[in-house]
Amino acid sequence: MRPFVFVNLAMSADGKLSTRERRQVRISGEDDFLRVDQIKADSDAIMVGIGTIFADNPSLTVKSEERKAARRQEGKEENPVRIVIDSLGRIPLDAEILHKGPGQRIIAVSGRMDPGRQAELQKYADVIVCGNDDRVHLTTLLNRLGERGIRRLMVEGGGTLIWGLFEEGLVDEIITCIGNVIIGGSDAPTPVDGPGFLKESEFPALELIESAPMDQGVVLRWKVKK
Repeated sequence: MRPFVFVNLAMSADGKLSTRERRQVRISGEDDFLRVDQIKADSDAIMVGIGTIFADNPSLTVKSEERKAARRQEGKEENPVRIVIDSLGRIPLDAEILHKGPGQRIIAVSGRMDPGRQAELQKYADVIVCGNDDRVHLTTLLNRLGERGIRRLMVEGGGTLIWGLFEEGLVDEIITCIGNVIIGGSDAPTPVDGPGFLKESEFPALELIESAPMDQGVVLRWKVKK
């Protein structure tokens, strides 16, 4: 059984994740950071695409000492399993996610990745090969994660990965914190990039299940209708 998959992201009021230079910007505030740290601590794993690693170099660690302690008391690592979708194994070997904080790391790659590079990455993370072409087969990966006991999977971006998950019908919920800023730019990244759906009949339908004010903006929680 694959994990329950939820996407969590912060975007501007005009639906942008960052500037057209893909430079990380502050969209939400402290209250939202605390909310995100809590749902991160409640997750079995957190997944991002390689573009997010290049743009933000995140560690994806739980920040609160109290939440880390609570995870340890439950017999868990203080950080969820951290997963990078990186078809060709391009992640820098000094990336924060590979070194900061204890816990398991997984790099999902395609069969086209150089075997020598795979051996290098295995010094820092568990490398899972999913597919024989130049992309990671997400359905296969999620099934393998389920076999490893991962039941709740948080996805933090980027737009290409989120598109791939929606395209394969793998998203169960999406949580968006909409900030009180405008970024603009036709080339600025959006929550779901990729080619996009062409027909209305293909559009994933959402059901709003929760909304709350947050840091001069609003948090919306949607269920993806199946």
